[in-house]
Amino acid sequence: MMSDITEKSSEISGFHKLSVDEKLSAIKDFAGLDEEDLETLKKTGRLGLDVATRMIENVVGTFEFPFGVATNFKINGKDYLIPMVIEEPSVVAAASYAAKLARPNGFEAETDEPVMIGQAQIVDIPDMEKAKRGIDERKEALIELARKQDSMLERFGGGPRGIEVREIETDAGRMLIIHLLVDVRDAMGANAVNTMVEKISPLLEEITGGKVRLRIISNLATKRLARAKAVWKKDVLGEDVIEGIIQAYNFAVKDPYRCTTHNKGVMNGIDAVTIATGNDFRAVEAGMHSYAAIDGYKPITMYEKDGEGNLVGSIELPIAVGTIGGCTRTNPVAKVSLKMLGVKTAQELAGVMASVGLAQNFAALRALATEGIQRGHLKLHATNLAIVGGASGEMAERVAQRMIEEGNISASRAEQLVKEMGE
Repeated sequence: MMSDITEKSSEISGFHKLSVDEKLSAIKDFAGLDEEDLETLKKTGRLGLDVATRMIENVVGTFEFPFGVATNFKINGKDYLIPMVIEEPSVVAAASYAAKLARPNGFEAETDEPVMIGQAQIVDIPDMEKAKRGIDERKEALIELARKQDSMLERFGGGPRGIEVREIETDAGRMLIIHLLVDVRDAMGANAVNTMVEKISPLLEEITGGKVRLRIISNLATKRLARAKAVWKKDVLGEDVIEGIIQAYNFAVKDPYRCTTHNKGVMNGIDAVTIATGNDFRAVEAGMHSYAAIDGYKPITMYEKDGEGNLVGSIELPIAVGTIGGCTRTNPVAKVSLKMLGVKTAQELAGVMASVGLAQNFAALRALATEGIQRGHLKLHATNLAIVGGASGEMAERVAQRMIEEGNISASRAEQLVKEMGE
């Protein structure tokens, strides 16, 4: 039997030049979308198409996530409301609860200076030792050349801070890797650092006699670490819960399968704040996992008891985020998030994020060590199904509770219960 499906091509000439409506029309023909589908794509929230089309290419719409607010956070003696953008149930509530249990002292946070690493890869070097000596002798010239590329950064107290040289052996031969260290102040720093590394590359080639290939910022921001610490009292948690959390932590220390999920739980909190503030969550994720794997993949949090038997939790990871530039200013919701937080610097924002990550991880371990993680998830999932089935408010909660009691949490059962309870 011959197919009546016509072969379609995704090679659409001049697609990037089309208007949004024209792009949608082309997508409709290719994917068989109907008018309702197109209307869904056309609906935008606070991020309008005029802004979205300046942010990325080939825009046909925007995509919304829930925007929640975590409460109870006190960090370095200051109270914060935490904006969190995430689709996963229980995360915002868990962070709020963990912060409440940590009060009245709350979290202590500290951060390194906002120094990023720009890398230049030099290959085909005729004399490696001579090249390294040459770079060492010309460090000041390289730094001065980089400094000239961003006078604005200099005025705000930032700029190049140093040069590091690393030699690595690869299957493609020996390479010299130059690290340009740049204090980027309240920016994430990618544009400034990339520009500087590109500008010093010709001088690097002149000094080494080699060829510069890659010139790019590193997302493993080991010079830009954020740390946070909190104490959860024994009389609040109970000795058995504390023991369970410490055992769960030690499980993650020795088992990479568990450790991956352990660290993912940390990033549930950090990513949510990163997205809410218009920062690059992919860069923060990559940096965290790389940092966790430097000496064999390990948790980025740590738990132990103090002399009184209280639980002490701490976290350390690179967090390269900004309060200026990029989406932090172009996305109107990100601007509101930063205003809500009231942070004055990128370093303060990183400290807040580290605290939220620690709170999130603590909450997950506490749940896992006691009633299990699914209790809160199932309730929210059941409630969501009830709402999709047509319930709202108190009825949605009743339908959700009924499904949980029955052990039948499904869309069909939700619709059936909504109909029964509504009659």
